[in-house]
Amino acid sequence: MNALLIPMLALSIPIVAIIASMIVRPWLKLRERQMEIESQMVAEKAAQYAAHSERLEQRVRVLERIVTDKGLALSDEIERLRDEPLN
Repeated sequence: MNALLIPMLALSIPIVAIIASMIVRPWLKLRERQMEIESQMVAEKAAQYAAHSERLEQRVRVLERIVTDKGLALSDEIERLRDEPLN
């Protein structure tokens, strides 16, 4: 019985390895493809956030300019009104 066990093990190890590689290799390729798709989605989301952030920064710049310009114009208007004689 031991005489048959050794050749059977010797033959079964490569068979198991071949079958395992037939199952594992496609699974690894599938997992790699899933990771590629996920990384593309993350990159797209990051680009969207960056674009949104840029738009917000532009809006803040415009608001700062409006507030600053209006502040100067308001200050000039107040000074002009102080200098006018009262009727």
